[in-house]
Amino acid sequence: MRGVAQLRVGDMNTDSLGFIFISATVINNFVLAYFLGICPFLGVSAKIDTAMRMGIAVTFVMLVSSMAAFGIHIVLVAIDALYLQLIAYIVVIATTVQLVEMIIKKYSPALFRTLGIFLPLITTNCAILGVALWQTSRQYDFLQSVVFAIGAGLGFCLALIIMAGLREELELSDVPGIVDGAALTLIVAGILSTAFMGFGGLGG
Repeated sequence: MRGVAQLRVGDMNTDSLGFIFISATVINNFVLAYFLGICPFLGVSAKIDTAMRMGIAVTFVMLVSSMAAFGIHIVLVAIDALYLQLIAYIVVIATTVQLVEMIIKKYSPALFRTLGIFLPLITTNCAILGVALWQTSRQYDFLQSVVFAIGAGLGFCLALIIMAGLREELELSDVPGIVDGAALTLIVAGILSTAFMGFGGLGG
């Protein structure tokens, strides 16, 4: 009976698709609200073009991982093996990242070199694992899970692009030497995160 109850997770969450999308994109932005995926956020946000492509890659991995995680959860509940959930999600994420890495390396070698170590590090991006785990804990159905993943991915991409735009502008500014470099990047990231707190009111 416990397995049947867990399989009916789609009936237990009534959040609208619009609210799920807006929440994942801006209200509860994975980077600026939950501080997940900070490594690529700081490392690949120097140029808008690179940031946008990295964001697209992460969004794709999130979407595939989310859909796979939904199916995996149903199977694990059916065989009463939820203890395998975490390892199964990680395997799916790692496989998807390898696929993305091979595609980028084949069709865009320049982008592959630009992204460098941050591309394979998508595997350890906690934001992607967070999407898979949170959609399960929030009991989303398949469509809700897909919308949640797309919203989270676009939110990640949005954070990268905004940060990249700010950093490009700062390169043209006269910045005091004491805060130039990593210190200034962290200060800007903190201010940007504070600004996104203003979206909290959209959640009611």
